[in-house]
Order: sequence, then structure tokens, then C-alpha cells
Amino acid sequence: MPANTSKATLFPILMVNFIDALGFSVVIPFMVVIVLKLGGHEVVYGFMSATYSFFQLIGSPVLGNWSDRYGRKKILLLSEAGTFIAWLIFLLGLIIPNHQINLHNDLAGNFMFSIPLLLIFLGRAIDGLTGGNMSVANAYVADISVKDDRKRNFGRMAAASNLGFILGPLLAGLLGATALGNILPVIVTALISLIALGVIYFRIHEPREKKSIEVVPGIAPVKQTTFKGLKAVLKLPYVPYFLILYFLIFLGFNFFYVGFPVYAAGKMHWSVLKLGIFFSFLSGMMVLVEGPVMGYIAKRISGAALVIAGSVILCGCFVLLTFDNIVIIYFAALLFAIGNGIMWPSFIALLSNTGNENVQGMIQGFAGSAGSLASIIGLVTGAFLYHILGSGLFMITAAFLLLIAFLAIPLVNIEKKM
Repeated sequence: MPANTSKATLFPILMVNFIDALGFSVVIPFMVVIVLKLGGHEVVYGFMSATYSFFQLIGSPVLGNWSDRYGRKKILLLSEAGTFIAWLIFLLGLIIPNHQINLHNDLAGNFMFSIPLLLIFLGRAIDGLTGGNMSVANAYVADISVKDDRKRNFGRMAAASNLGFILGPLLAGLLGATALGNILPVIVTALISLIALGVIYFRIHEPREKKSIEVVPGIAPVKQTTFKGLKAVLKLPYVPYFLILYFLIFLGFNFFYVGFPVYAAGKMHWSVLKLGIFFSFLSGMMVLVEGPVMGYIAKRISGAALVIAGSVILCGCFVLLTFDNIVIIYFAALLFAIGNGIMWPSFIALLSNTGNENVQGMIQGFAGSAGSLASIIGLVTGAFLYHILGSGLFMITAAFLLLIAFLAIPLVNIEKKM
């Protein structure tokens, strides 16, 4: 059993995961409205979305490395404090007077820029730079879990996150209807981040004592302070393969997240309410799959088999999304929940078995960077492909998931060896 398991229980980190997802999802429905109100347009909003992912790409491996060296709890506190400060800067951008400057760019066209908009960009950058808490949280779960329990525990982590994404948009609708409008959701998001800081400080316990010497299969023992960087991580057995799969999985999912809302609102003429109900249903089904369902099947079916099966199910989901029929669309959402719910926690559990506990934060950090890079590329490329192909983007995504299932076949032997 991992050290200090009796103190380092799973519930507090599940609570932090839920609170972070809740805070993140509360403000998302209002982000594009805020940008437009401050003089930006769709291109500015796209750059703002990419700003978070770009700075997360930089910060995630650094925070993961620091969590290996200085402890998970300290870096979780640092990361959450950065998120809290970021939302305070965001809030300041909404409060101060909005003096706009006319700008023109041949690519973006005419748009307005202002100090409030600059502050919101700064807030998103700081939040992204300190946004490696998910990687550190995954490393924490790996520390406190025996290998046989990791699939189930990572399923619970994903379920806690999805539960936050169910309640967040509903809370956002209620808050946005008040006299404070878009300001209140940001205030509540900052308070939620402050609550997460309290949970980390009072309820999270360091799962183990830090070791001064790293012992990693395939690499000669080195001092902890010199074991850093992507080059060292790539020397670990199977890690390059896992990072490539991590990147491709995120790329496929971002095709969906950029394409489906446009498809639903444009071709199917869904209202914001219908979109909210759909995504709440999707998140709710994933909570069921990643919680009780994964708890039942985790010890009965191998992780590699679940990754492959989940990818194939997701392939079927994207094929069904091309049908303009609400019953078929909701059935596709159910397949998405099943496929993603059994595939993703299983994949993260297998990733957590690479290296050892002293470098797990660094591995998860670089995996987070791979996901951020895939998000940047996927959002831009997916939007471009949807503009050209429309719902044909979903068929490309289906083929992409089928390719991932094929590429995941070596996991069967890798899991046996690990």
C-alpha cells in the first residue's frame, strides 16, 4: 500500500476536482457574451480560448515537476491560488470603465480593444499558467492508489468533474438572471476557487515522504534536482507512446467540442436551453458510467480492453451525430458517455503505471501539455474543417477514433508487462 494511505484519502481530492469543474463551468456560458460586450468578436474569443490552453501547455509540466520535488499539496495550493487570483483580475476587467480602441487586422478584421479586455486576457493567461492542478491531482491519486484500484479511482475523479459540469451551467443560468448579470457568475467562480483552497489546505494530506534519489526503470539513479525536462521523461518505458495517444485522444474530442455546438445551434436550430439540457444529460450519463459502472467493471475487464472498446463505441457515436434527429442525437450522447466513461479513466490509470511515484507528477504534467497542445490545434482545425465540411466533420472524427482504437492495441501487451 502507498505510504500514508490512511491519511491521504480519496474524498478530498474528489471534492477539489468537483469544485474546480463547477467553478470553470459556471462562467463558460458567459465568456463569449463578455468578450462581445467589451468590443471583441468571435476571433478575439477564439484567441482567448487558446490563451488558456497555450499557457497551460507551458505551466502544466513545470507544476508536475515541482509536485514531484516539493510535494503534491504545496503545488495544488499554488495552482488553486493562481486560479483565484486570475478570477479576481477577470472581475476587475468587468468593473473598471471600458475605454475602447479601434483596431484593424487583415486576418481578424475590425474589432475593439480595451484595458478591461486586456485584463481578461491576463486573467485567462494566469489561470492557464497555474492550471496544472489536474495533472497534479492525477499524480496524487496515483500516489494513494494501489494499481488494482487506479481504474476505479480515476473513474471517480472523472465522475466528480462531470458532476461539476452538470451543476455549473444550471447555476450560471440562475446567476445570470440577477441584476448583477455577468458579474455575479465571476464573483461566485472566485468564491468557489477560494473554497477549493480551503479544502486543499485543511483536508489534503501529503501522500508520502519525498525521496532525495530517483529510481526509475531504464534510467540510472540521479538526484531529484537534476531529473527534469521532457528528454528525461521520454526515456521512461512506454511514456512516448502514451503521450502520443494522449495527444490524439484530446485532438479527437476537441473536434467534437468545437463542431457540435455550431451544428446544433445552426443546422438543428437548438436554443441555448436545449444545448444546456443536452450537455447536462451528457455529463449526467458520464457520471453514472465513470462512477458505479466503472467501479463494477474495473476489476473484471483489463484497462487496455476498455480503452479499445471505448474508442470503438465513440466511433459509433460520431457516426450517429450526422443524423438530424433528436432521438438519434441523444442515443449518440449515451454512446459518448459510455465510450468516454470507460476509455478515459482506463487510459489515465495505465499512464499512471508508467515510471514510479517520484516522477508521476512530471509524467502527468507533460501529458497535460500534450492535451493542451491538442486542444489548441483541435479547436482551430476543427472549426476550419466544420466550415468546409459541416457535419462531415463528425465522420472524420469517427475515423479518427477508429484509428485510436487500432493504435491502442499494443496496450494489451504493455499492460501485461507493467
